[in-house]
Amino acid sequence: MAEQAISPKNKKMIESSGPVGQNATVGSRIFDVLNYLIVTLIAITTIIPFVYIIGASFATEYEIATRPMFFIPQDVSIAAYQYIFSSNKILRGFANSIFITAAGTAINLFFTVTMAYAISKPRLRGRNFFLNMVIFSMFFSGGMIPGYIVVANILNLKNTFWSVLLPGAISAYNMMIVKNFFQGIPQELEESASIDGCTDIGVLLKIVLPLSLPVLATFGLFYAVGHWNAYFSAMIYMTGAKEKWPLQVLLRNGTAGDMANMADDFVQPPEQSIKMAVIVVSTVPIMCVYPFLQKYFVKGVMVGALKG
Repeated sequence: MAEQAISPKNKKMIESSGPVGQNATVGSRIFDVLNYLIVTLIAITTIIPFVYIIGASFATEYEIATRPMFFIPQDVSIAAYQYIFSSNKILRGFANSIFITAAGTAINLFFTVTMAYAISKPRLRGRNFFLNMVIFSMFFSGGMIPGYIVVANILNLKNTFWSVLLPGAISAYNMMIVKNFFQGIPQELEESASIDGCTDIGVLLKIVLPLSLPVLATFGLFYAVGHWNAYFSAMIYMTGAKEKWPLQVLLRNGTAGDMANMADDFVQPPEQSIKMAVIVVSTVPIMCVYPFLQKYFVKGVMVGALKG
């Protein structure tokens, strides 16, 4: 019956089309080749500078000054890494970056999850008001100077780690996507848990969070990368507490003179290779996290964006 319902003309077109990817037209093949070519060029332009930085971090000062571009140094030297791991300032900055990233990500996820879960419930009183306030904050902000006055003068958080952790405790955009994800979870699961005597917090901890691992892992990584790369907040709020500076602030202020003063036991530190080595040391740790959470990216972001 199904075969009889298809006209001979359509049947011929279906048979000639073949499986997906076969019998492609010339235009589609050219389009695929151009796509692969463009993506390959973008990947090369992204990777080449980092490969050069890795090679330069193992090179001597003379080679960096005389060779404009190279990937493998002629004379391998680990003086830059010896300098870094002998500098108390750099090691302390590395420890500060780890603390700020871990604590900041935990704070971000806590406030994002709790607010998203509350706003995702239609029974919440004043839900539309809170939702509109969140949307308003996505388009308008107080600005840098009012923010500095609030953090430094009103809250009195200057020169403390709280000055870089609390002001960005939640992202409105991320919270909205997590809210949409929570709304996509079947209500029957929460109703069953409520019938069994589970409170709202119990439902969140035992039902919602275990089902939200993809979106939590995705935005947890986004928050972590943001904290690890951040330097501006620490630079303006920790002017009197340089011992609390993260590694990125040291890298931001890593001029030749600053680099020369970071270690007491180096007479003539390799200035240029140290800059390259600090970049490598500050980039590799966060890159090592990506392979473990990469599988959650598409699923976590797209499900949260589409369900609502």
